[in-house]
Amino acid sequence: MRSPQPSHGLASRQRSYYIHTPVIWAYTVFMGTLSLLSSFIDRDGRIQQWFAVTWSKMILKTISVPVRVHGMDRIDTSRPHMYAFNHLSALDIPVVYVTMPVHFRIMAKEELFRYPFMGWHLRRSGQVSIERENAISSMRSLNKAAASLKGGMPLVVFPEGGRSANGQLQPFLPGVFYVAIKSGVDVVPMAMVGTYEMLPMDTFHIMPRPVDVLVGEPISSAGYTIREMDKLAAKVEKAVAELYYSRSEVRPPAETPSAATSLPSVSQRGGD
Repeated sequence: MRSPQPSHGLASRQRSYYIHTPVIWAYTVFMGTLSLLSSFIDRDGRIQQWFAVTWSKMILKTISVPVRVHGMDRIDTSRPHMYAFNHLSALDIPVVYVTMPVHFRIMAKEELFRYPFMGWHLRRSGQVSIERENAISSMRSLNKAAASLKGGMPLVVFPEGGRSANGQLQPFLPGVFYVAIKSGVDVVPMAMVGTYEMLPMDTFHIMPRPVDVLVGEPISSAGYTIREMDKLAAKVEKAVAELYYSRSEVRPPAETPSAATSLPSVSQRGGD
């Protein structure tokens, strides 16, 4: 059972609007600038990831949010995996960076790459952009991600395609699992619990609370064909849902829909 959460009234809103949010933007501009400068000498992105991890720790420390990771010790991090996270909040990215013990790449939608500083960092550090409206460009990116993953670079994905508006897990979009099948790596189910309650969509009111990250057993992609992406997506979705709802204060819907079948494409869903 979770410990009682602090009250989030007027004082909490003012602290969030006038202290936390401006400080986070200041961190982003400052660390983003240093990260961009380092990119001219950082060929593999390790220095830029150090800046991203440090930026994440600064944010979470400032807003007093501890992140507790459960089960990562069961994962052989010397091998490349695809790590499939649920997506609840704009603060998910800092949580991911402090959670992951390895150098990795993130698959993100193209819109995020257009944001000042964050988008520039994503592009310069070699993250994978997915362009929804352009199937050819999307397929090129998926193949590039598969080659990178097969070559030993772990990949973080958000199969829901956007943030959840109500805290419930959304159906997983099968397109990202093309990368796992193509590269032949295992998929690790990852569930973040608490980031939705801390910062839901459409608000700047940060409500600090502990965040738990639950790590599931790796799911093999061996034996799946490209035409069976939906089956792998459904299996990973079920594993993430079991992890998430085992700890979350959000209750699951009466009937959780399974992932829809699609070609190797990515989200048509909103959010980020």
